[in-house]
Amino acid sequence: MAQKRVAVLVRDRQGEALRMSLGLLLLDDAVDVYVLDRKLEPTEENLLHLETMKEFEMTIYTNCRENEGMECLSTVELAQKLLQYDHVLPY
Repeated sequence: MAQKRVAVLVRDRQGEALRMSLGLLLLDDAVDVYVLDRKLEPTEENLLHLETMKEFEMTIYTNCRENEGMECLSTVELAQKLLQYDHVLPY
């Protein structure tokens, strides 16, 4: 079966979105994470998920410069990248 490309959009339900992103790796799909429009809350859960994502070398994009350790792109650049995915999951 061909590998799918999945984008997970992180907005309101940050912890759930990050947890789901990691779970999708079990399907052996390519998963990228997009933290949109706000700073990621530094909760214990979020920090643990981010650490795990870095261990799995997942790519994390953002349009908010306050998010350290993530690739910052403009909203237009993010929109162009999202066209490349088979599935886009908003949270």
